[in-house]
Amino acid sequence: MIVCVAVVGHQNNPLYIQSFTEADDALKLHHIVHCSLDVVDERVNNPKKSSPTLNETFLGLLYPTENYKVYGYLTNTKVKLILVTTDLDVRDADVRNFFRKFHAAYVDAVSNPFHVPGKKITSRTFAERVSTIVKSFGLSSAS
Repeated sequence: MIVCVAVVGHQNNPLYIQSFTEADDALKLHHIVHCSLDVVDERVNNPKKSSPTLNETFLGLLYPTENYKVYGYLTNTKVKLILVTTDLDVRDADVRNFFRKFHAAYVDAVSNPFHVPGKKITSRTFAERVSTIVKSFGLSSAS
């Protein structure tokens, strides 16, 4: 189950963070997302150690914790998309598919002429689309 998704700007400023659990977990999830940014920076600045191709946007599993697994995706404009899940056996193909849909939703949101680049994403349409993507996560593997 996905518990949190986030969009973080190229200067590590949060553009969108949505948690899908109780309110008391929200702060902990924000902390997990913030901590994952160090791992993203490490992988981007030292590509020879961790990723086989330099232009791969899917960063894979950033780090596991006791209860969560954190995955990352880096856009061409250095915006980071972060996924926090409680599932311990998530398939890479499902995560890649999630990020592909999440990235498409992000591109549509920032392509809005009323959106100011670098500012928080406040679009209700984007939030609803992200919720739909989150709800459909992993359903393709069940059939």
